[in-house]
Amino acid sequence: MVGASSVVLEERQNKLKLGQQVPSHSTERKAKNLNETLTTKDRNVDGRLERERELEDEHMRKLEEEREREREREKDRMSLGRAALEAHERSYAEARERAERAAVERATAEARQRAISEARERLERASMETRLRADRTAVERAAVESWQRAVKKALVEKNTFEVREQVERSVADRFSVSSRCAEMRDTSLPDLHDHQFRSSGTLNGLRYSYSSAHVGAEGESPQRCKARLERYQRTAERAAKALAEKNMRDLLAQREQEERNRVAENLDVEIKRWSSGKEGNLRALLSTLQYILGPDSGWQPIPLTEVITSAAVKRVYRKATLCVHPDKLQQRGATIQQKYICEKVFDLLKEAWNKFNSEER
Repeated sequence: MVGASSVVLEERQNKLKLGQQVPSHSTERKAKNLNETLTTKDRNVDGRLERERELEDEHMRKLEEEREREREREKDRMSLGRAALEAHERSYAEARERAERAAVERATAEARQRAISEARERLERASMETRLRADRTAVERAAVESWQRAVKKALVEKNTFEVREQVERSVADRFSVSSRCAEMRDTSLPDLHDHQFRSSGTLNGLRYSYSSAHVGAEGESPQRCKARLERYQRTAERAAKALAEKNMRDLLAQREQEERNRVAENLDVEIKRWSSGKEGNLRALLSTLQYILGPDSGWQPIPLTEVITSAAVKRVYRKATLCVHPDKLQQRGATIQQKYICEKVFDLLKEAWNKFNSEER
C-alpha cells in the first residue's frame, strides 16, 4: 500500500510539471481536472487499499480462528489421547490386579487342597497304624489270655494236688492215731499223751488253720471229718486261685510296661510333631485334637471358629478331658498306644488350661 501511494504522488508531480509548461488559461482548467482526476483516483486507491486491508484483516482473522480451532482440536486430541492412555493404564492395572488376585486365590486353593490331602493322608496313615496296632494288640491279648488261662489252670491244679496230698496224709495220720488210741486205751495216761504228741508231729506239713481245726476232734464221725476237709480244700483252692490271679496281674503289668517303653519313642515323635507351635495354646490344641487321637477315639473334630469365646473353650476342654482321661480309657479298655497318647495329650491340655485361666484372670 505504501508503494502504490508513492507511485500516485510521483504521477501527480509529473503532471504538475507538465502543466506548468501549458498556457495559463488552460492551466487552471487542466489543473482542476487533474485534481479531480487525482482525487477520484486517490479515493479509488484509498477505497481499494481499505478493501485490501479489510480483506487482509479478514484473512488474518480467519487464519487466527483456524489456528485457534486447530489448537482446540489438538487439545481435544491430546485430552482424548490422555484419557485413552489413562483408560488403558487403568484397564491394564485392573487386569494385573485380577491376575494377581487369581494367582493368590489359586495358590491359596492349592495350599488348602494340599493341606487337606496331607491331613487326609495323615488320618489314613494314622487309621491304618491304629488298626494294625489294634490287630496286633488283639492278637497279643488273645495270646496273653490263653497263656494266662493255661498258667492259672496249671497253678490251680498244682495247688489242688498239693492240698489234696496234704489232706490225704493228714486223714491217714488221723485215722491211724485214732486206731492206736483205741488199742491203747487201757494203758497209762502218760503213755497216751506221749503218743498224741508224737502223732501231732506228723501234721507239720498242714497249715495252721487245718491243724487248729482238728485239735480235740478225736472220736469225730467220718462224715464231719470229710466235710471239714472239703471246706479246707475249697479254701485252699480259692487261695491258690487268688495267688495265681495276683501273679498274672503282676505279669501283665510288667508286659504292659515293656510294651509302653517300646512304643514310647515313636509315639513321642508323633505327639511332638502335633504339638509343635501349639504349646500353651488351648484353642489350637482343641481344634487339632483329631489329628493325634485318630478316628477310633470317638472324638469329633472341633473347628477353630467354635472355640473363640471363653465359654466355648471351657465347654470343649471339659469334653476333651473326658475323652482322654486315663481313668475313662481304663474303663473303655483302650490299647497301650491309645493310653500313652491320651496321657500325654491330657498333660498338654492341662498345662494349656492353666495358662488359659491365668490369662483370663
